[in-house]
Amino acid sequence: MAKLKIVRNDGSELVGEITPSVEYAFEQYYKIGFHRAFREEEKQSMVYYLAWEITKRAGEAPKPFGETFIDTLKSVTVEDSDPLA
Repeated sequence: MAKLKIVRNDGSELVGEITPSVEYAFEQYYKIGFHRAFREEEKQSMVYYLAWEITKRAGEAPKPFGETFIDTLKSVTVEDSDPLA
């Protein structure tokens, strides 16, 4: 599993796992398999969607997905999960 480190313009950070339920939500939104999407399309907007979904699942109330949400982001990086966690 991988995780995202989400850094917002206000300096706040959120780290969240890309869980099976996050992958499922991604597939429902984009109408393409999760791994196929990143193998064949590699769009950064897809990473931002994952950040939005993780933020929502963390109990926050993010702006609707799109430019208004993306404008709140400073950076989003994909990291490996800690195998010992």
